[in-house]
Amino acid sequence: MAKVGKKRAEADKKVDRMKLHSLEEAMALLKDVNTTKFDASVDLHVRLGVDPRKPDQALRGTVTLPHGTGKTKRVAVFCTPDKEQEAKDAGADYVGLDDLMQKVLGGWTDFDVLIATPQVMAQVGRLGRILGPRGLMPNPKTGTVTLNVGEAVADVKGGKIAFRVDKYGIIHASVGRVSFTPEKLVDNAHELLSTLLRMKPSSAKGTYVKSVTAASTMSPGIKIDPKVIR
Repeated sequence: MAKVGKKRAEADKKVDRMKLHSLEEAMALLKDVNTTKFDASVDLHVRLGVDPRKPDQALRGTVTLPHGTGKTKRVAVFCTPDKEQEAKDAGADYVGLDDLMQKVLGGWTDFDVLIATPQVMAQVGRLGRILGPRGLMPNPKTGTVTLNVGEAVADVKGGKIAFRVDKYGIIHASVGRVSFTPEKLVDNAHELLSTLLRMKPSSAKGTYVKSVTAASTMSPGIKIDPKVIR
């Protein structure tokens, strides 16, 4: 059995694992039980009453967090030459096509989000075996395949995140850092949860939001009452 450190043991004592908290209570408690010395990520884990095997219930989308993620994302843009300056002006970290594709084929994936124009997707598709497992493949549903590369880059830099339900019906998404105030974390979490509610598939039956848990890196999970979300 893994040994629990002293700080983690003290944090565990502060969390009642049977209690369901409001968003406000959960975010305040989350900051109190954080044990890391670095600015840890704050994540929400939302278990939905969907069947990811059904195409219409395999939820996938984006949301722009009002206070951002607290992390500056590295953005790569694969595009034709006429779009390169637009991408650079918007703040893209890497812009190009053939040269960047060769780097990716060589194992380079030093970016967090990849945006591509529709014209180059046939070429980008050849990188699927590398980009796919890392969740970096551009997709129209997440706004990463677009002609408006400048707007897409600005959105990502401004706090836009992508999410998708996993095979167990759970959405995992970062809503900020522990250095954020509880109010900012609540705002970001509410924006994500509201988006998920609006995306409820008409074919999903029974309870839609089954459970919500908030946790920072290496902290105990804090349960949130799904009823307060509705």
